[in-house]
Amino acid sequence: MPEITRREFLKLGAAGTAGMALVPLANPLGFDLAPAKKRALDLRIAGAKEVHSLCPYCAVGCSLIAYTKEINGKAQLLQIEGDPDSPVNEGRLCPKGATAMQLATSSRRVEKPQYRAPGSSKWEEKSWDFMLDKLAQNIKASRDNTFVAQDANGNTVNRTEGIAFAGGAAFSSEEGYFATKLMRSLGVVHIEQQARV
Repeated sequence: MPEITRREFLKLGAAGTAGMALVPLANPLGFDLAPAKKRALDLRIAGAKEVHSLCPYCAVGCSLIAYTKEINGKAQLLQIEGDPDSPVNEGRLCPKGATAMQLATSSRRVEKPQYRAPGSSKWEEKSWDFMLDKLAQNIKASRDNTFVAQDANGNTVNRTEGIAFAGGAAFSSEEGYFATKLMRSLGVVHIEQQARV
């Protein structure tokens, strides 16, 4: 490829600009939008219902638009993207938020509670009632085994150091308040919030 000098490059640029100015323009914007309009009709989300939501990953609260369409009598998620009208994210999403669609459509998504018994090498599907009962039993056992009524100086502390709690960044203020009160009532002192981590 032959070398082009700076002067030749500027001449070619000026000639190209002059040539573009002589080409008749199809609309006031200067571009023919017919191919783009035709392509818009072929989009996968054409005719889809827009549902506004929030990204579940952190405390920023980026807005999302989910596109759904009825296919064979069942609502199907077609696309999730950032909401350009949001003052928070103005349509942009971080890498985690950009993968939000995988929360609903991933083939690896676990849709039912899974339990692996102590010493077992396989997971079993269980009911929600079983899982909530098991969770309550484990919390009670941990609290009973690690409860401290008094510290070394004889001060009443009534705390458990065997349980820690990390709040979700997608919590509302009310959910965060409720979770903190619940954990404090159990004597949990190791309380953290995902938004601070």
